[in-house]
Amino acid sequence: MRIHKGDQVTIIKGRDRGKRGKVKQVRPAEGRIVVEGANFAKRHRKSRGRMDQGGIVEFEAPIRVCNVMIVCPHCKEPTRVGYDFLPEGGKVRVCRACGEALD
Repeated sequence: MRIHKGDQVTIIKGRDRGKRGKVKQVRPAEGRIVVEGANFAKRHRKSRGRMDQGGIVEFEAPIRVCNVMIVCPHCKEPTRVGYDFLPEGGKVRVCRACGEALD
């Protein structure tokens, strides 16, 4: 998966289009991520005793990876992610727009 936890992303599709946020959680098996401050959902919860109150709970729901783009920290624009191979055998994510490393 090209997007990692802690990356700054912008949402390009859906009702939260244009919002920017930090990636809180990555779910590669589902192809989804949880973005801080976006895609809120509501769930009705039943009370479970005296200490746990019931009511309507609002939480950040997962969003598909194809609906977000990573924001380059250098050029501050949404961009696609490329890979550059290092001489010592590793690889690093790079911005397709400016060519700078994202890691």
